[in-house]
Amino acid sequence: MFKCIFPRCGVILGLASLALFTAACDSGDSGSAEADKAAGRANVDAMTREHAGDTAEPSDAAKIAPRRPVVSERLPYAEVKDELVYGHFVFPADMIEPLPAIVVIHEWWGLNDNIRAMADRLAGEGFIVLAVDLFGGKTATSAGVARQYMSNVVENPDSAVANIRQAIDFLNRTAGAPRVGSLGWCFGGGWSLNVTMLFPDDVHAGVIYYGQVTDDEDRLHAINAPILGIFGAEDKGISVASVRRFEAALERLRKSYEIHIYPGADHAFANPSGKAYNAEAAADAWQRTLEFLNHHLIDDDGEES
Repeated sequence: MFKCIFPRCGVILGLASLALFTAACDSGDSGSAEADKAAGRANVDAMTREHAGDTAEPSDAAKIAPRRPVVSERLPYAEVKDELVYGHFVFPADMIEPLPAIVVIHEWWGLNDNIRAMADRLAGEGFIVLAVDLFGGKTATSAGVARQYMSNVVENPDSAVANIRQAIDFLNRTAGAPRVGSLGWCFGGGWSLNVTMLFPDDVHAGVIYYGQVTDDEDRLHAINAPILGIFGAEDKGISVASVRRFEAALERLRKSYEIHIYPGADHAFANPSGKAYNAEAAADAWQRTLEFLNHHLIDDDGEES
């Protein structure tokens, strides 16, 4: 049973009413233009090549315990196509007042134990975290199945948009978070960028770990949040050339951004699942991530990091 430990979480205890709340939410702009789908299909092919022979086994990133105790719960945060969606909700055990929140978006394996472990690590740094599920409760253990799950989202993006819209509403209205950021790896990294474009008034920081990027300035123009992009120089699926085009577009649009490309690091080098883990690059990227999130979600809110 979920245990409330801060004054404004009384609403969270009423989980039975959450379905009614989420059902009333509008799914917003679907972002389902055929050009976006074509790019998404190409990204599915690229991820299939990058993850060929990979596994969903935990990497060392998923084996690091939170820096302070956390409280976690599996709970419904959205309703999509008449089905409740369950995520991993976690926050510091010593939390009294609502903290800034992060929407965590899983890699192409789905919302597995490794993603939950990373959400716990983030919460241990002083955030409310909601790890969302874009695969309808399914997780993959083989590249072929992961490809199919990712393809389903590419072909039906409206459900993912509605899902994340409701996740942000849950964190704002129900958990009382003063600011919300997004973070994801690979498939989730691309969606973390999408979140900043789709919900520019609701997202205050976006972290992209080697997700699909774009240099389409018409789409990027909507972004209000600062962006942190983490990439590997040896990544063939998300090429350095595409990252540089993305960076140049952000610069032309005068957006706030940081781009870091790690020499010798491959795709998925900091993932909580898989065989490509690069300890040195992952540790540096994690530190940069925490500094970025603290600055834009906590310091900018007038609180101490």
